[in-house]
Amino acid sequence: MGAPLHWYNPPSAPGWQAHALAPLGMIYGALTKLRLARSNPYKAKVPIVCIGNINVGGTGKTPTTIALTERLIAAGHAPHIVSRGYGGNLQGPIQVDPINHTADQVGDEPLLLAAFAPTWIAKDRAAGVKAAEAAGAHIILLDDGFQNPSVGKDVSIVVVDAHKGFGNGRVIPAGPLRESVETGLRRADAILSIGTPKAQSAFANRWSFDTPHLTGQIHPLLTGMPWQGLPVLAFAGIGHPEKFFQTLEAVGANIVSRQPLDDHEPLTPALMARLEATAKARKAQLVTTEKDAARLPSAFRAKVLTLPVRLVVADWGVVDAKLGALGIKID
Repeated sequence: MGAPLHWYNPPSAPGWQAHALAPLGMIYGALTKLRLARSNPYKAKVPIVCIGNINVGGTGKTPTTIALTERLIAAGHAPHIVSRGYGGNLQGPIQVDPINHTADQVGDEPLLLAAFAPTWIAKDRAAGVKAAEAAGAHIILLDDGFQNPSVGKDVSIVVVDAHKGFGNGRVIPAGPLRESVETGLRRADAILSIGTPKAQSAFANRWSFDTPHLTGQIHPLLTGMPWQGLPVLAFAGIGHPEKFFQTLEAVGANIVSRQPLDDHEPLTPALMARLEATAKARKAQLVTTEKDAARLPSAFRAKVLTLPVRLVVADWGVVDAKLGALGIKID
């Protein structure tokens, strides 16, 4: 199910639904603030970087985690990633094995992240951090968990979709936020907005804050695949499927059918058989995202192409300085 339409009304005109639900939003925000205030977080022996958000749903945390992981590895560090393993049924802590584990066990995002660095899933994030420490992590990236008080964070990066911003600026259920922008950004060391230059400009004009601001854009990772003119049936179960469709169009693919799915929606054999039948009728190739590919039934893995994407950040300077102060030098 998609987000309520009023969530993305302008903050100046949030809609009658937002006004009606505002008292519930205040309660939700107050409970989040209370939970954080009463916490007794585990203090790790290595630096902890949290890549989180204030919004509900996808904002680009996984591409950000991948980009920072690659940056740390290139600088000679040994990062580990800790995730809650959303969508998986294992409690953890357990290190993700991309060969033997499935998305049903560990979640689709950890399966993708495990291709870049040792990745742990744990419903108890503190236990996951301790396992990563014991395994030799130099630095630990928390994939999500900005509102989770169980682990102390040394650096917190709030990721936001530049196009949608913070929606109407209201807290659930009046809007798309887990906590108010002001409350969340007081704990953040940097905010990273992801989007096109046009979206970045609109975001900067609409929202003002004192938190250091980084900007980034998603780019396709071209591997020699001849996308130009290729008829495709594109499906995506990510936070904003339309972004994937736009990226496919940017590399020249001819999208004959768009199939937006719910975030993390199970790719059941029945669903895939329906998509395959539609693709055959349209003489199109099935294409999806890297994250969705992790949930494909085994019978369909050879039938579906993926278009990898990577995040390019304009200037990591603020984060580099924070990490340098913690002994994690990036030249």
